Amino acid sequence: MRTIVVFAALAVTPAYSQTVAPNAVHHPPGGYAGTQGGRLWYEIEGQGEPVLLIAGGPGSSHNYFHPGLSALSDSFRIVYFDSYGRGRSDRAASASAYTVNRDVEDVDRLRRALGLGRVHLVGHSYGGMVAIAYALAHPGAVKSLTIASAPISGQSWQAANENFNRTLRSHYPEAWDSVVKLRAKGRVASDSLHRAAFQVAHPAMMFLFNGSNGAVLRASSDSLSWNPAVYFAIAGRDADFHLGGSAARLDFRGTVGKLRMPVLVIAGRFDREIYPRLMLEYRRYAPRARFVMFERSGHFPFIEEPEVFERTMREFLTGSR
Repeated sequence: MRTIVVFAALAVTPAYSQTVAPNAVHHPPGGYAGTQGGRLWYEIEGQGEPVLLIAGGPGSSHNYFHPGLSALSDSFRIVYFDSYGRGRSDRAASASAYTVNRDVEDVDRLRRALGLGRVHLVGHSYGGMVAIAYALAHPGAVKSLTIASAPISGQSWQAANENFNRTLRSHYPEAWDSVVKLRAKGRVASDSLHRAAFQVAHPAMMFLFNGSNGAVLRASSDSLSWNPAVYFAIAGRDADFHLGGSAARLDFRGTVGKLRMPVLVIAGRFDREIYPRLMLEYRRYAPRARFVMFERSGHFPFIEEPEVFERTMREFLTGSR
């Protein structure tokens, strides 16, 4: 969900692109796992109980996890992977193959292919929704579940869109006027001209508490970071305004509270995308879950408050063994 804007904005923000080389992140050894219909790229770091990470977007590669999750590899086996159509994983012949259900089942295919057994599952942003769906479908395979900066439903995702657009309209009125003119001509979010006009917002305003962290985020981004075909297939052709596709049908409000494994919910106080009021829905619908608000973070607590994040995750994962 709009993780794409961070990467797109950073790609054209000179201050960040000049500060850190775009491929400065260390990647551990990796390989391909054959799954039904295509290969998935994975990387494994460390030893111990497996912690499987699901990236957001939809359409993002795993790259941005490295700066914040690598520290846990001294005690856990961190498994990064690119979902189908992302990063180094295989692409579909038709974008219609990219669906939420495919993403959920690919998690299980990868888990089985790597012989991981029960996993600690961590999902960020859209990846958090995939993680919830997976935990509901395969509860016996999940030792613990961490939901980071993820909406609980398609309705919440739509509310996030509207909040983002209000901010864009208020702070980037020139860009907003361009978008309005394009939309008046029938252009939608997936159109290249629309995307170019829309992706101007500074990441510090939309996603980060501290703009200097944009350099770290930029360093974890490269040419493999986002596949727009995946994003618009899953979220709909006009996703940044009107959520559609298989994402629009997601709703975990009546089911997330039924999960019996330990659940951790992570939110950022300065997340303008999945803003705190949306994240607090988990307190209502999953009252047994542990809820942590990161007070100096936006959408990426593991990058913005790495020490606090590491301590929180280490405590939670250790207690969930």
